[in-house]
Amino acid sequence: MSTTPQKRALHNYRKRLNQRGMARFEVLGLDTDRELVRSLARRLAGNGPDPARIRATVRLTISGDQSKKGGILNALRRSPLVGADLDLNRPVTRGRRVDL
Repeated sequence: MSTTPQKRALHNYRKRLNQRGMARFEVLGLDTDRELVRSLARRLAGNGPDPARIRATVRLTISGDQSKKGGILNALRRSPLVGADLDLNRPVTRGRRVDL
């Protein structure tokens, strides 16, 4: 039994997708979100640090986990200004006179 050209083309297309590590799937959602989901899928299919960052952000948002304490402190510790000799002292001035 031979396959039709259309079935052969579909098989070859899915095989090429599989070789690239991609899969085709269907999702259900609101019609208004169609372009959003498509653009997200396009961005996630790319290579580089951007898709990894997007995945991490989406996972964190969907999981609903609260961030751990000390997040701001850890970010400040990773700052490139750590160890820089910054003069953060401000001159002390008297306040202005307020008339009531």
